[in-house]
Amino acid sequence: MTKTGLVYDELYLLHDTGPHHPETAQRLTAILETLEDAGLLNKLLRIKPVPAERGVLELCHESSYIDSFKNAVDLGLPFLHTPECPISPATFEAALNAVGGVLKGIDKVMEGGVKNCFCAVRPPGHHAERSRAMGFCYFNNVAIASRYLQKQHSLERIAVIDWDVHHGNGTQHIFEDDATVFYTSFHQDPASCYPGSGWASETGSGEGQGYTLNLPMPPGAGKDEYLEAMEKLEQAMDKFKPQFVLISAGFDAHLADPLAHIRLTEKEYEELTRRIKNIAEKHAEGRLVSVLEGGYNLKALGESVKTHMQVLMEPKTCINCS
Repeated sequence: MTKTGLVYDELYLLHDTGPHHPETAQRLTAILETLEDAGLLNKLLRIKPVPAERGVLELCHESSYIDSFKNAVDLGLPFLHTPECPISPATFEAALNAVGGVLKGIDKVMEGGVKNCFCAVRPPGHHAERSRAMGFCYFNNVAIASRYLQKQHSLERIAVIDWDVHHGNGTQHIFEDDATVFYTSFHQDPASCYPGSGWASETGSGEGQGYTLNLPMPPGAGKDEYLEAMEKLEQAMDKFKPQFVLISAGFDAHLADPLAHIRLTEKEYEELTRRIKNIAEKHAEGRLVSVLEGGYNLKALGESVKTHMQVLMEPKTCINCS
């Protein structure tokens, strides 16, 4: 049986956010160590990234923004646009390879080399807008991946499912008027959580009206609220029929995470993964790539990713597939 893929490179560790910043290199080492301790690492197909080409970045980002990012790094500036987005000498290269790693994972899935893939990349991406860095994010990895699937692999309908506890304002911003990319976000209520967007009333605009589904959760929400929201997603996917599923996989909705107030556990991540994997099997021939976003308690992050990977590695289990 074709394996599950893992995108990772030590280059990602060189993006230095400085002391006291929650988005650290230790997040990735915690994931790798947990997977190794569980005996999973040698069962995965390791996929090395290559830097994304400029033309691919420009599918979602302004050319002037790409230049300003690189220039800020070259000049040794302390951050890009906001102190929450610190930069170091390796930040631009790491960001290029984060995008490029996701694209390599997509290629492997489309070629049949792996059945699905998890991308342990950093910096994360879902807050990055066309011309602005935000929320620890510089290039929008999942948004670029969506356009790459359409341009390089000629797919028409892409589903982006974002379960990070923070709303993916950047991804929504890029696709809000687009009917070919269906964006869904599970996140803590925007009145009580960064970045303050993602109200249920935000459903897209123009041709994209109805192709954004925001599922905000009240502080303290857990299994029941998420599974009820998952039913809404499944109904939407039955109508949209995606040809590829991308997950913005933040694990900061865990009850142990310090940056929000949602009460998921590894069991809920197991169920969410299984339900979304079922969507991919039902509509997209199982084609699924999961991309790391947030998750800031190292133990909870490692254990949650382990559970996520165990489900991805399971044989096809689609319920109600034709």
